Amino acid sequence: MAETTRAALTAGGWKDLAFEPFRPGVTLHWITRFAGDQPGVALLKYEPGAAVPRHRHEGLETILVLDGTQSDETGDYPAGSLVVNATGTEHSVWSTDGCVVLIQWDRPVLILEETAS
Repeated sequence: MAETTRAALTAGGWKDLAFEPFRPGVTLHWITRFAGDQPGVALLKYEPGAAVPRHRHEGLETILVLDGTQSDETGDYPAGSLVVNATGTEHSVWSTDGCVVLIQWDRPVLILEETAS
């Protein structure tokens, strides 16, 4: 079994982890990669002003905001917020001041529109 523990995430333990590019202004640290029917679990770090374009959830998505504020069309979610997006829902996501979230996807999302660079 792969190691899947990350210590003290709610106390800033994510600050010492290695992140890789994900989307412009958003980096990712995998905890568990997608494998067969196994969901993906990761940390996403948004730089101030970064966004993920409109996308559809092909499976359940669960997010815990660890630092900063994540936003979508329905509101702003500060640190400590739990966000659950049901299969089939669509939205875009951004962070005005930057944020870090713990995310679990049952399935990868489908990007519906790319933002202009």
